[in-house]
Amino acid sequence: MNPVVVAVAITGSVPRKKDNPAVPILPSEQIESTQQAFEAGATLAHIHVRNDDETPSSDPERFALVQEGIKKHCPGMIVQFSTGGRGRDPSARGSSLYLKPDMASLSTGSVNFPTIVYENSAALVETLATGMKTNGIRPEIEIFDLSHLHGARRLIEAGLMEQRPHVQFVMGVKNAMPADEHVLDILLEELKRLIPKATWTAAGIGRHQAEVMGWALARGADAVRTGLEDNIRIDKTRLAASNAELVTVACEAVARHGRRVATSAEARSLLGLAG
Repeated sequence: MNPVVVAVAITGSVPRKKDNPAVPILPSEQIESTQQAFEAGATLAHIHVRNDDETPSSDPERFALVQEGIKKHCPGMIVQFSTGGRGRDPSARGSSLYLKPDMASLSTGSVNFPTIVYENSAALVETLATGMKTNGIRPEIEIFDLSHLHGARRLIEAGLMEQRPHVQFVMGVKNAMPADEHVLDILLEELKRLIPKATWTAAGIGRHQAEVMGWALARGADAVRTGLEDNIRIDKTRLAASNAELVTVACEAVARHGRRVATSAEARSLLGLAG
C-alpha cells in the first residue's frame, strides 16, 4: 500500500474561538494541538501564528516558539510555515523564513476571496521564493487558480525553485476555485504537463473537506490535508473537538481507499526532505 502524508493545518488566519473553542491561538495551545494531531497520525503541520487578540501575526518569535515545541514533542514531524497574506503586511510575510522550517507555503498568483483580493504580486512571489531557496526550505505551492500552475513553472524556469515542488490545489473558497471533481482532473492534467515531477495534494475548504480528500485519494495523491484552518466541523450538527479528531477522520479515509498513513520518515522521503 502506498503511504499518504497526512497534513494538519492547525489554526489558519480566519477561524476564531467564537467559531470553535478548539481553535489553538497561543503558541502553547498550538504546540499541544499539534502534538495531539501528531499522535493521531499527522506528519506535517501547517503553521499560522496569531496575536493574543486572535488576529493574524507574522511575529518570528511566535513562529520560533511553535517550531521549537513541535520539534520537541513531535519527533520527525514536518514543520511548514505559512507565508499567506490574509491580515498580514506583505513585507512581513517572509520574515520567519530565516528560522529554516522544513517547508513553507507559497502562493504564485492573486485571487478573489469572499471579502478581499488575496494579492500576490510577481515581485512578492519572487521575493518569497528567493527566501525559501536561500534558506533551504521546500515550497508547497498553493494553487487557487489554473494560472498559478504557470506561475510555479516560471519560478522553476527562473531557477528559484527545483523541478519537484509539492503542489496543493485549494478548492471550495468562495469566489475562487470551486470544489468540482472535473476541475481537479483538469488541474492534474496541467500539473503533469508543466511540472511532471511534482508531488501533490488537494485541500477542500469547509464542507468540501471530506469530498475533496476522497477525490485526491482516488487519484493517487501523495498527501491529504485536514485541520481547523479549513474546516471547524465534523458534520452539520457538531463542531470538531480538536485537530486530532479531524486527523483521525482523514486517517480513516486513507484506509478506506486502500492506502496507509505515512510515518514521519516516509513523509520526509515522499516530499524530498532530509530525515
